[in-house]
Amino acid sequence: MFDYKKIIEFQKPYIIAEIGANHNGDMELAKKLVDEAKRCGADCVKFQSWSKDTVFSEKVYQDNYFLRDDYRNRKDYTLKEIVEKYSIDKGDHYNLKEYCDSVKIEFNSTPFSKAEVDLLVDELDVPFIKIASMDLNNIPFLKYIAQKRKPVVISTGLCGLSDVSDALDCLKENGCNEIILLHCVSIYPPENENVNLNNIDMYRNTFGCKVGYSDHTIGTVAPIMAMAKGVCVIEKHFTLDKDMVGWDHKISADPAELSVICEAAKYAYKMLGSYQKIVNEDEERRDAFKRSIVAAKNIKCGEVIKESDLDYKRPGTGIEPKYYQLLIGRKAVRDIRKDQIISKEDF
Repeated sequence: MFDYKKIIEFQKPYIIAEIGANHNGDMELAKKLVDEAKRCGADCVKFQSWSKDTVFSEKVYQDNYFLRDDYRNRKDYTLKEIVEKYSIDKGDHYNLKEYCDSVKIEFNSTPFSKAEVDLLVDELDVPFIKIASMDLNNIPFLKYIAQKRKPVVISTGLCGLSDVSDALDCLKENGCNEIILLHCVSIYPPENENVNLNNIDMYRNTFGCKVGYSDHTIGTVAPIMAMAKGVCVIEKHFTLDKDMVGWDHKISADPAELSVICEAAKYAYKMLGSYQKIVNEDEERRDAFKRSIVAAKNIKCGEVIKESDLDYKRPGTGIEPKYYQLLIGRKAVRDIRKDQIISKEDF
């Protein structure tokens, strides 16, 4: 479960399956998505809490401008109709929260208005408030959220570094100090050269806060690479079928991909290991793979050793090759057979 103090960088990341509006307004599909996210190993499913009145102005509806390719050329219904169809009402929120509780996966949703913040925090008691990139510079909204005294997870797409700084200042000045920044590129999907995972380090070094990653790429490579950056949260859009009609299905992880991400989260951080050079192989394995100084030919007692008399072969139970110069010029005190491991007693 989400516990801000236990969400730690360079440990197992908290995995959010971003369902968003991929339920397409069908609550039975929403529950199937919850079931699959749980089966895949996600820690949390997150929806989006908005209505036709809390996202777009009337001008956008009049222009009938669709943001996703699935709908851009549609003529049989309007943007307003799609927004109304895909929104979830108060009753749906309660039902989804209850269902998530029953299958033991965290429920959350991104609010887009103060009323939706109130619903999620005051009535449903979500463990954190997720702020979308589009609201990073919405200072009045951030101020209202901060006063709820809940941990905040905030995406950083669409805006520059000064906007990120202003958002953090606003949240902290109004009582919120439990903040996780999510590196995010709000392109669906971004080109590889635009993913900029090094921004994860930059945010950590610049702001000294916990950092996660909200992914809009195709596939699993970027979120797994983000784990190597020590992120504490991974957010990935999730669908049952990438070919389903809807806003985010094409860039979402399907169950097979989400399973890969969740499985990697269990052990990827352990592979980062230490900044110190540690020899982990046991002594027997080290000896088997390393080399010793051996005789390159038969050497007779009394013969003075030349470099050409030496060779270097496994196992590593004798004199290490780096000490070869100590043997050159010494006189053998007994016969040494070709390929015999040379010891100190031979001189």
